Amino acid sequence: MPRVAGVDIPVNKQAWVSLQYIYGIGRNNSHKILEQAGIAPDTKVKDLTEAEVNKLREIIDKQYQVEGELRKEINFNVKRLTEIGSYRGLRHRHGLPVRGQRTRTNARTKRGQRKTVAGRGQKRGATKK
Repeated sequence: MPRVAGVDIPVNKQAWVSLQYIYGIGRNNSHKILEQAGIAPDTKVKDLTEAEVNKLREIIDKQYQVEGELRKEINFNVKRLTEIGSYRGLRHRHGLPVRGQRTRTNARTKRGQRKTVAGRGQKRGATKK
């Protein structure tokens, strides 16, 4: 398994798919990297030569911020927002959606499981009509 940017990329997949296993590289970036390296995107990783793998490593190291470095920067940005007390920082601190999504419904992923509240729902003694 070739190791690129500290990640073992899968051997039996196409090169453009394998590069996406690196944090910070998606579909578009993987295609751009392969184009710069002069490698066909549908080539399997096991068919790549050592020189081609080294070229991929070189391009990713020089031009892209990936893995730990990128995670660190993202965490620093979130921490900065919370420290200055911005609206987005407060949303991060309270674990709510940050980008303007509604929370009355459809925020279950961010808010966690439902918490049952007493007094909600059908009243006692009320008859159905």
